[in-house]
Amino acid sequence: MPEPDDQRLYFLLQRAAHRLRTTADRRCLAAAGVTTAQLGALFAVRDEAGVTQQQLARTLGLRESAVTGLVGRLTAAGLLAKLPHPREHRAVVLELTDAGTDALRAAQPEIDRFNTELREALGDEGFTGAVTAMHRLAHGESYGAQCSGRAT
Repeated sequence: MPEPDDQRLYFLLQRAAHRLRTTADRRCLAAAGVTTAQLGALFAVRDEAGVTQQQLARTLGLRESAVTGLVGRLTAAGLLAKLPHPREHRAVVLELTDAGTDALRAAQPEIDRFNTELREALGDEGFTGAVTAMHRLAHGESYGAQCSGRAT
């Protein structure tokens, strides 16, 4: 395979992310009635029992104001419930509703198909390498230490 001429990695990541998100959103909306951003929130709530909106914002890497809107839409759609926090009177904890669980279940086959298509497009080695690289970038490993002046 010839080496691509365009070596602007950040630009290419942005374009690829936009294209993939648009395609995945369309497919997840058709399969489960939710976007990938909404799915991310639902998965995070499912995976972390008793999560607050503030914790969800950190998990998703979003501002609290953005998560407030996202949670509001998911609550209005009946996919999430807000329950009183057991120790903090001003906080709420988020919980999946049965409809939220159903949405995750409905979206899972489409998520699996999408990942299978990406694996086919990139090959097993390319897919695994991309996953590893995206984990490192998403968690600030390597480049973040260099940018902050810490040794890697």
